[in-house]
Amino acid sequence: EVQLVASGGGVVQAGGSLKLSCATSGFTFDDYAIGWFRQAPGKDREGVSCISSDDGDTLYADSVKGRFTISRDIAKNTVYLQMNNLKPEDTAVYYCGGEVIYSGTCLRPHDMDYWGKGTLVTVSS
Repeated sequence: EVQLVASGGGVVQAGGSLKLSCATSGFTFDDYAIGWFRQAPGKDREGVSCISSDDGDTLYADSVKGRFTISRDIAKNTVYLQMNNLKPEDTAVYYCGGEVIYSGTCLRPHDMDYWGKGTLVTVSS
């Protein structure tokens, strides 16, 4: 059974940092991708960053480049999102998603095959 469990959200002041974790299980596919997505109130879910399982290719949304870093611990089956210099506009529920076959564009929510429950990130000004 495939599972993704996101954690690490919280409340932080602008300029602060948070590290999100996505613990995965059941991903026995050859080349898949795990992505971080977010959804702010009244807005569509959007891709933030993702990483492929095969060679660790990473992608970032323009809005987070230079501030967020995605990484993985293969032994722990966990993908992390280090978020630095957070801004109020980063406030959202953050989700991790899994794409069974890495398409090379793992930032599109509709490409994800599995989702975990979200974790709320609130950035105060």
